[in-house]
Amino acid sequence: MNTQNGDEYEALLRGQAQILQYIYGVLDGMAIRCCVELRIADIINNYGRPTTLSEIVTSIDSKSINVDGLGRLMKFLARKKVFDEMPLREDKEGEGEGEGEMTYSMNHCSKWLLCDADVTLAPMVMMRTNPVMVSPLHVLSQSIKEGGTTFKKDSWRRFNMIFNKGMACTAKITMDAIISSYKSGFLESEGSVVDVGGGTGVAISEIVKAFPHIKGINFDLPHVISTAPVYDGVTHVSGDMFKAIPHAETIFMKWILHDWSDDDCIKILKNCRKAISKETGKLIIVEIVRDPKGEDFFDDMRLTYDLVMFSHFSKGRERTELQWKKLLIEGGFSRYNIVKIPALQSIIEAFP
Repeated sequence: MNTQNGDEYEALLRGQAQILQYIYGVLDGMAIRCCVELRIADIINNYGRPTTLSEIVTSIDSKSINVDGLGRLMKFLARKKVFDEMPLREDKEGEGEGEGEMTYSMNHCSKWLLCDADVTLAPMVMMRTNPVMVSPLHVLSQSIKEGGTTFKKDSWRRFNMIFNKGMACTAKITMDAIISSYKSGFLESEGSVVDVGGGTGVAISEIVKAFPHIKGINFDLPHVISTAPVYDGVTHVSGDMFKAIPHAETIFMKWILHDWSDDDCIKILKNCRKAISKETGKLIIVEIVRDPKGEDFFDDMRLTYDLVMFSHFSKGRERTELQWKKLLIEGGFSRYNIVKIPALQSIIEAFP
């Protein structure tokens, strides 16, 4: 190191710090999980003002709480800007860290960690940091060397409820963004809208509620449809998207195609094309569109999701615009338009 000039030495130090951040980055997620498990965001939010560590302590249901450990966790989360930290009163001159009592406040980040909220990422925190989701990442190199996925299906069955809650919370966030930012797209839609792979019908019910002129059809596998509740304006139809899709003026698919290989996606898209009853019909796809040079809030996360898809699903991937264009053309859709929404995903309108 001593043989390097000043600029090279500083660059190497920065590189060392960067690698160390990546190595210990796992602690970021686990600290957030700890925060959700202890319901710290809810505690601070319930006070409705900056909250001291001692107040947080008294609100956690434990007779043997480690106050020092909680204080260090809060310092870490404040450093990561998950909470805002301020002294309760000005420290006396010369007092070091920890001498003056600190207060913690909610901010734009911690609001997403509220458990008692309609719109929250707390269930997603619990899902993504669960050992079932983390374990496949430990053998990522095996997936690269040997192909396939290391995700264990028996683990998935036990994990199903946690997974469903995690996906439901993000689905609500995405649907709010879609409905608020794509009003003209749904207002122009006439007749019926089929939600392909719509699960128990939450998404299509939200669409019909916001745009009551639309007739909603929720389409999924029989065992999924059998558990679907009744929604006003929504008809549940069971079937297999690889065989046939119900006829409709508009087809809606949210986060379905990223689970499948290119060949499988083309099969699904061809069935969508057959199902659209008019030349004026359209396909609405809600998916990540990766931009290799993108710099918006979510671009790093979009690339991260691609690695998640690789590690958990043998066929899944997040695609660039060029990759989507190729699939759409081969699937029978000659025109498309990408609509940005305030979310991780974009809307891809596709036309015959």
